[in-house]
Amino acid sequence: MALVFGCPCCQPGADLPEGFVPDHPVARRGVLIAALAGLGASVAGPVLAQGATRSLRVRRQVTGDSFSGVYFRNGRYDRPALRQLDYVFRDLSKAETTPMDPRLFDVMSTVANRMDSDEHYEVISGYRTPETNAQNASRSRRVSQVSLHMSGMAADCRLPDRNSREMARLAAELRLGGVGLYTSNGFVHLDCGPVRRW
Repeated sequence: MALVFGCPCCQPGADLPEGFVPDHPVARRGVLIAALAGLGASVAGPVLAQGATRSLRVRRQVTGDSFSGVYFRNGRYDRPALRQLDYVFRDLSKAETTPMDPRLFDVMSTVANRMDSDEHYEVISGYRTPETNAQNASRSRRVSQVSLHMSGMAADCRLPDRNSREMARLAAELRLGGVGLYTSNGFVHLDCGPVRRW
């Protein structure tokens, strides 16, 4: 387990294992990502009911790995559920997991609920190691060199039973984080960083 800036389940006072020392690449990447995470937290916080049960249904497009269940209950994130989600959202090319920012799951859950969808999200991309992100950026100018995917704060996904353009529009209206529409690929980028749209 590692610390991620802005991760509510890893804040001071959270129930962490004895002797836990945060040592995560995110912590070494600097203040910019931390500032982005903090901005996202200040925006997403009021929209979500603090005591509500939150659930998510996701399936990794390439592997078929999936999660369907509750990840937040009784005012707390469910650590075993988060670990399962971390695995589903792992960097496939490097077979590496990272603690995903649970606010990303809050964004995804809220969007699916507002769209009245019972389908699993198809996850195209979740966490990316810096190496994987650099490879992707060298092949496409659309890949940011400072992508929030590297911090476990972003996912490229779609809801199969919903129109991606409508999903992006609704997500942007909710102002929970960043939203990017990739019409040629039929997916939407969602993140829990600052509110922006492309």
